[in-house]
Amino acid sequence: MSDHLKRLNAPDSWHITKKTTKFVAKTAPGPHNANAMPVAVWLRDQQGLARTMKEVKQILKQKDVVINGRPVRDPKMGIGIFDVIALPRIGKYFRVLRDLKGRHKTVEIDAEAAQKRLCKIENKTIVPGGKVQLNLRYGANIIADNTYKSNDSVVISLKPEDRFKILEHYPFVAGNMATIIGGRHSGKVARIIEIIKTPGSVPNKVILEDEKTKERFDTITPYIYMIGKETVSKASWGLDQ
Repeated sequence: MSDHLKRLNAPDSWHITKKTTKFVAKTAPGPHNANAMPVAVWLRDQQGLARTMKEVKQILKQKDVVINGRPVRDPKMGIGIFDVIALPRIGKYFRVLRDLKGRHKTVEIDAEAAQKRLCKIENKTIVPGGKVQLNLRYGANIIADNTYKSNDSVVISLKPEDRFKILEHYPFVAGNMATIIGGRHSGKVARIIEIIKTPGSVPNKVILEDEKTKERFDTITPYIYMIGKETVSKASWGLDQ
């Protein structure tokens, strides 16, 4: 398989110029899906912190880019929704979100906010010893008790001394707050009104009420990302930017 991708074929979610050069870095297999943006594209094309792939590699070699608490060395590693990016050498911190058009949006956060990450629980598995393992959407796995369920969200610590410690828990239930990460309602913040279970392999349907307009709409479970309980401060996750 090719190591490069033609710019014209790059996902629209990357929101990069299409006609500057012929090729662009291709996302390596990793924690996010195929639409994840490579670190190289984020540094060079989105943030303008590097001019060439050579400069990107030099930055990464010096461990100047830390994603979710770990230095990144692979320029093709994918960046996805709610990833926390730290550039400690220049004292800058960012969180990756979705805008209303489903594109990657980077918002700047402070150093304290960069010490935690919001994670969606994709599913749970039982590991040897009978312990429950939470499989998170961005590829990490953590051991926890059985009170957490699939599609819930947890806030985990990124501090080295208590990495992966669960700080908060937002259940996937009616009345709680969510943001939409896909489909035509991408980027909206809404309250869950009802969860309609669908038999078979079709994703469950979710009825929500837009937090701003009070308009009701529906989407499917894979597009739901829990961000709070009865109330939520959009500013706390950068959703107001």
